[in-house]
Amino acid sequence: MAQEQKAFPLSPPAARALEMLRAAGYEAWIVGGCVRDFLLGLSPKDYDITTSALPEETKAVFQGLPVIETGIRHGTVTVVLEGEPLEITTYRVDGDYSDARHPDQVTFTRSLREDAARRDFTMNAMAYSPGEGLQDFFGGQEDVQHAQIRAVGNPMIRFQEDALRILRGLRFASVLGFSLEQETEEAARRQAGLLKKISAERVSAELAKLLLGKGAGHVLQTYPDILGQVIPELLPMVGFDQRNRHHCYDLLAHTAAAVDGVPSGLSLRLAALLHDVGKPRCFSLGEDGEGHFYGHARESAAMTREILTRLRFPKAVCQRAETLVHYHDSVIEEDPRLVKRWLNKLGAEPFFQLIDLQRGDTGALAPAYRSRKARLDAVEALAREILAQSPCLTVRDLALRGQDLMALGLRGPEIGRAQRMLLEGVLEGSVENEKQALVKFLESYPAKKGEISPGKREGTRRKSNAR
Repeated sequence: MAQEQKAFPLSPPAARALEMLRAAGYEAWIVGGCVRDFLLGLSPKDYDITTSALPEETKAVFQGLPVIETGIRHGTVTVVLEGEPLEITTYRVDGDYSDARHPDQVTFTRSLREDAARRDFTMNAMAYSPGEGLQDFFGGQEDVQHAQIRAVGNPMIRFQEDALRILRGLRFASVLGFSLEQETEEAARRQAGLLKKISAERVSAELAKLLLGKGAGHVLQTYPDILGQVIPELLPMVGFDQRNRHHCYDLLAHTAAAVDGVPSGLSLRLAALLHDVGKPRCFSLGEDGEGHFYGHARESAAMTREILTRLRFPKAVCQRAETLVHYHDSVIEEDPRLVKRWLNKLGAEPFFQLIDLQRGDTGALAPAYRSRKARLDAVEALAREILAQSPCLTVRDLALRGQDLMALGLRGPEIGRAQRMLLEGVLEGSVENEKQALVKFLESYPAKKGEISPGKREGTRRKSNAR
């Protein structure tokens, strides 16, 4: 029997879809994460519906509306109602999972309980329908109240069926701040090797959500044996004593603190996760007994590129994370000329992400060295002050355009060399970014090997209308 429950404020399309299915004589419930989110006081991002109607019966109910056969073999169609896509799935029982990810076959059923029994965790196996209330066969509501992630039924079987559920459990722990119930946790550790069977795209999608969660650092420290199945480069970091006065944590604990110490953003969190991944390979012990990691930023950047490419993260995400890792150990001084050069090198957004990464890294050092944050705060403030003045930071910002340089008699590669030289002068403060000042600076600049000053170009007469 369904439990009495305060009415959930469903979206109008979701409520209408339930009404249409029930009016046609079928059972219909919202199910899964949206129910869990309601109990947590969160607004669902989408609604999944489960029904006793068979796929063809569901299509008939919504005849005349856009219906997409997104997974009809497994009983799922997507109905677009009032612009909102709703996944509607027939009650089903899953068969064997020979690939540790997808059921080989499914059998449709008219039983909501049988459908709920195939789901991953109790908090995702609840169903709700207006007028019917909350249907909770496996104690999901109680587990939500206790912030606990518990597998439905036997956790060993649940994870053998679909190994991605192991990462999903860790992702929920990070995002919701929940903990895994003991038997579920033990099964996740024992079955973690099955994650190697899961496609890189599915793994990276779960990792991304996990890293953006509020408990990412805790999950990283608690489950390195599981995460190490998909990023084995993390395993040498476990318990690694850095033997350096700057550090009070082992390498994995330092990394976890750095992850928690940076703002939520995928490239930035990935960079925090991997910024020191090359340290075990670069470790050396000085004569004074202190550990050193010469070249670790370069090594970590190379490993970051290899890891994220292997996991099929988007190219732009890989490149940004690699750049941040490469420069994470660089010292950025509070000097306008130097800050302008960094802004020129990286661009504004990556520069501020680098400051965020360095701030998170610094916060994970021994307490005596965390005062470096003050310098980073000052550098960030200086950079924002510089940007507020709309400075010239790239060739595109120069007041002297390419066509102006052509009018001065320059051609081909000479134009690019002149632009780089002018930008260098502006960044150094040797010349104002003003057209006539740039022309004068260019004409007075000593000719270098392979460069010809404007007006002195061999075989070319300076145009009379050049300005």
